[in-house]
Amino acid sequence: MSSFPVSPTLVALFLVLVTVTCLYGARKVGSHDRREPPLAPQSIPIIGHIIGMSRRNFNYHVDLSKKVKGPIFTLALPGQKMYVVTKPELVQAVQKQYKVLAFPPIEAKFASIVCGASPEVQAIMAENVNGDDGDFGLSMETYEGMRFALRPGSDLDDMNRSMIQEVAKSLDQLQPPKGESTTVDMYRWLRDVITTATTRSVYGPMNPYDDPDIVDAFWEFESGLMSILIGALPSLIARKPVAARTKVAKAFEKYYKAGGLNQASILAKKRYQVEVSNNVPLEDIARFEVGNSLAILSNTAPAAFWTLLFLHSHPGLIDDIRKEIDACTKKSTTTTNANANANTLTLDITSLKENCPLFLSSYQEVLRHRSTGTSVREVMEDTYLDQWLLKKGAMVQMPSRVIHEDGGLWGADVNEYNPRRFLPEEKKKKNGPRDSCFRAFGGGKTLCPGRHFATNEILALVATFIARFDMVPKDGGKWRIPTAMNTNVAAVVMQPDDDVKVEIKTRPGFDGVRWVVNLRESDSIFAMVTEDSGETV
Repeated sequence: MSSFPVSPTLVALFLVLVTVTCLYGARKVGSHDRREPPLAPQSIPIIGHIIGMSRRNFNYHVDLSKKVKGPIFTLALPGQKMYVVTKPELVQAVQKQYKVLAFPPIEAKFASIVCGASPEVQAIMAENVNGDDGDFGLSMETYEGMRFALRPGSDLDDMNRSMIQEVAKSLDQLQPPKGESTTVDMYRWLRDVITTATTRSVYGPMNPYDDPDIVDAFWEFESGLMSILIGALPSLIARKPVAARTKVAKAFEKYYKAGGLNQASILAKKRYQVEVSNNVPLEDIARFEVGNSLAILSNTAPAAFWTLLFLHSHPGLIDDIRKEIDACTKKSTTTTNANANANTLTLDITSLKENCPLFLSSYQEVLRHRSTGTSVREVMEDTYLDQWLLKKGAMVQMPSRVIHEDGGLWGADVNEYNPRRFLPEEKKKKNGPRDSCFRAFGGGKTLCPGRHFATNEILALVATFIARFDMVPKDGGKWRIPTAMNTNVAAVVMQPDDDVKVEIKTRPGFDGVRWVVNLRESDSIFAMVTEDSGETV
């Protein structure tokens, strides 16, 4: 989630699409100043980079970074200039200049298009959008409200516990009869489970997404975001996703009017309170909530998918991780019902974060290996970044994939999935991975505030699944790793181009077991980024 929760990758592609319109004479870009970062080469003048991005998607910046030696280079696009930062040290410098190199103005423009904001609300969003006059206004207050609601503590624990119980219910429903197996499409099943668990934990018992038609409408909207972003002839080009967005927004209007917030999470309440205090009409609050749903739903399912897939397909890994998880599983000792309690096992999610270093390392490596997010900033005035001049009106991009695939930072096996890469003993080595090189959640002022909630959900789902079930490819062959070149523009984690059909059985010796999953109170968090160091105990 971002301050107004949208994908940085989606914002970046939105800017690229805007530049395409400039081919027809919108505005001119000044000539390249020798003080600016060096120009990246393009095979075809003017439109070469646009073609490259459309063909290579999230890999295009990686390709260019191998051709342009240096920590930053310039993409000269039609009507728009972009500076691409490729080294963590310079990324840190960008993050320190968050007023001059700003994200909120981009976010506001993007959100108004994606959510279909009314002209009245667009004007409200523009008020003090960058916080130059203080920490007030819709942009500033929304982000602060989300940080408050999602910070580690009792409020986040309440959301996590609700989510975990929904995950446990879904796994109970997946349980095959004794001696039999169940077949599912893994990605679709995970998406359904996570949609239910996440939205119920956020919106409470009157959750609009309990209606399957609303769920289908949301994914119709999500899949058509590109056509909405193009903006031209929306009634023709984006008719279906716009209609789907309207359907979900109407469901949220009904939810608010019926008092659904009364039993909702503090996250949903905080967002609503900020919007009401800034005079946002109910219709626009509902539209914004459709956009907020992108943040809480679009990336968790693919992250869980790749985690389960890599843990099972990497030789010997599932056995080693299962030993860690089994060690965190406890038999119930209550004597209320001796027969039932003898078959009750309890898995504590807090214990996973404290006692399963290989499991945590494997998950973090999935995010390094599969994340595609691009942090974006607008240059608000001419300024220098180290020795390079950045011109007002240009954009700054910080693609996580460029840094995550830098062999100088991660070693010769940078392109491989190495589940032990983030083990504590590896990080202590002289050339071990540094937290500042890990960019799956962005960083600085726009660091994803929902990273702890998403991580807890994925760890709970994957760990409980592994503890309860065996899983093999349905065809009985080797594990197949799907391609991900058609990843939706809303995602910051790759989405598989094809699903993987799997056969699931109860682990031997675990038939008839009653499972309990809980989360005990703890101040500890799973710190993956530099900014988390101040939150750990």
